[in-house]
Amino acid sequence: MTAERDDNSYLWDMLTAACAVETFVAGRTVADYLNDLMLRSAVERQIEIIGEAARHISADFQVAHIDIPWRPIQAQRHVLPHDYGEIRYERIWRVATVHIPALIRQLEPLLPSPPDEADNSPPSP
Repeated sequence: MTAERDDNSYLWDMLTAACAVETFVAGRTVADYLNDLMLRSAVERQIEIIGEAARHISADFQVAHIDIPWRPIQAQRHVLPHDYGEIRYERIWRVATVHIPALIRQLEPLLPSPPDEADNSPPSP
């Protein structure tokens, strides 16, 4: 697999997880977030996925797109599973409601259109 294809795959993972976060928090408040373990867990998991995928983006691609905060994204991923006792939920809420929508706007123009499902079907006999 080429580096470009790898990057596109990881970018799609990042965008998919970011869109999930955006959906999860839509119409919710920080109080909802703080009082709902399932919501917090879902948001945190998707942020972990974003950070893990970002970690696999090639250095060349990261340098070419320095407007994306690659290091902070990767660092946040590290904090969630390893320093879980230190999580600041208000900060995660800000990531989910401010930084994730910004990231979506940054990622969307970098990706090709998703393949049409019909294109993925096996050829007719």
